[in-house]
Amino acid sequence: MNRRETLKSLLMSSLGAGVIASTGCAGSASPARRISWTPLPDSYSYGRTAEEKDYDARLFAESYLSEHELVTIAVLCDIILPSDHPNGGALDAGLPEFVEFMVKDRENYKLPVRGGVAWLDNHAIDNFGADFVNVSEQQRLQICDRIAWPDVQDPELQPGIRFFSFMRDLTLTGYYTTEMGFRDLGYQGNTPNVWDGVPQHVLDRHGMSYEAEWLEKCVDQSRRDVIAEWDDDMNLIT
Repeated sequence: MNRRETLKSLLMSSLGAGVIASTGCAGSASPARRISWTPLPDSYSYGRTAEEKDYDARLFAESYLSEHELVTIAVLCDIILPSDHPNGGALDAGLPEFVEFMVKDRENYKLPVRGGVAWLDNHAIDNFGADFVNVSEQQRLQICDRIAWPDVQDPELQPGIRFFSFMRDLTLTGYYTTEMGFRDLGYQGNTPNVWDGVPQHVLDRHGMSYEAEWLEKCVDQSRRDVIAEWDDDMNLIT
C-alpha cells in the first residue's frame, strides 16, 4: 500500500456536500459554515477544587478562535478522526471546542494554531483557489496528504507538517480522554478481580505453603464479599 492509500485509509473524511457547501472559489461572499459538532461539556463528574472550577468557567466564557478558524479546526479534526468511526469521531466528542479550550489554556498553543489555520488557507488558495473549508473534499485530502508525514523534507511544507502533527496530537489526546474514547479502548477503569493465591508451582519452588486457616480466610472466593473483622490484638477473625 502506498502512502496516499495509507493516508486515505487512516484519514478518510466523512465530510460531504450535506455538511460543507464547497463553493470552489476564493471570492465567495458566503463561505461554508454548515458543520456542527457535539458541544463540549462545561462541567465534570470528577473532583475539582473551587479554584479549578472558577478557572475553567473563565476559560469557557472566553472566545479566542474566530468562527472561520473554529470551523477550519472542526473540518481538520473530522479528517483526522471521522464520524464513521465505530465509537464516534472527533465531532461527536466535541473536539473543536476542546482544541479551543486547550489553546485558551496554553499561551504557547495560540500562535501555532492560529498560524497553522492561516497557512492551511493560504496553501489551499494558492493551489485550489479557495480557503481550506471551501475547496472540495478531494482537495482537502490532497492537502492533508502533503502534510501528514513528518519525514517529508520539503521546506515549503514544514509549517503545515508541524501544524498537522500538532492537530493530530490534540485531536487524539482529546478523544481518548472522553467517555467514547474510553469505550474505543475497551478501558474499564478499576474493577474487582479474583485472586486465588500464589500458584502452587511457585510456592513449591520456594519451599513455601499456605496455612490452611489463612487459605480459608483469604483465598476462599465464596467469601470474597464478607467484610474482614479483626480482634483487639489485630488478629483476623473472619
